Amino acid sequence: MRAACSTAPGPGVLVYVDDVAAGWCSIAPRADYRRLLNSRTIPILDSRDAWVAVCFVVRAGYRRHGLMNHLLAGAVQHATVHGAEVVEGYPVDASGGRVDVISGYVGTVQLFERAGFHRAAPTAGRSGGQPRYVMRKVLR
Repeated sequence: MRAACSTAPGPGVLVYVDDVAAGWCSIAPRADYRRLLNSRTIPILDSRDAWVAVCFVVRAGYRRHGLMNHLLAGAVQHATVHGAEVVEGYPVDASGGRVDVISGYVGTVQLFERAGFHRAAPTAGRSGGQPRYVMRKVLR
């Protein structure tokens, strides 16, 4: 399987497997996500306008092949090219277990840790009954 990321129309990146669009990750400055700015469950840590990876989608038939790793790497690269200082995500902590497809759209803490992010703060949010964290990667 050959996977590669490219910029998607709108805010995000796509991952292709053998020239087939297999997944998507939404990535944009936090200020572009009005719901995040007014969120009661996701804290804003400082005044830096972090770019945020808020949603992952991998098509059925392409799941469980590590494509979310490619999507997150592509999202960080996209944010970097556009001048981001910080990238954040708000994934679920699966504690090494599995996450159902519905709850997994935010990614997992383990996915973000593999990509060099650190746990910056807990959130009041939950997904599939599991706690969510602010995961942060400082780029510059």
